[in-house]
Amino acid sequence: MAIKEEIENIQEMQNWHWRNSMRPVRFFSFDARAAIPYVFLLLYARLITLIICIVVTIIFALLERRGLTVPSAMRKFRSWLVGPKRPAWITIRRRRMVDYK
Repeated sequence: MAIKEEIENIQEMQNWHWRNSMRPVRFFSFDARAAIPYVFLLLYARLITLIICIVVTIIFALLERRGLTVPSAMRKFRSWLVGPKRPAWITIRRRRMVDYK
């Protein structure tokens, strides 16, 4: 009985990679995109680059604390920037009422 359960566990573990294929890439405990400024820090080691890296890391930590990913945070920022009224067409391209006689 234990052998059968062990075989089922092994077969289930072989399918785990499919379940984890859409998970975000992590760099330590942050999103991997937070590591991009650190590459620039290695190439251009200055105080301002270090400050930018720390600020970006803090921003990513705050986003994750609120439960947002980077793409969802960008969508939220865009919707905040545009506001509640978002017409489908700009005023110039809206169709006017035409009276054909």
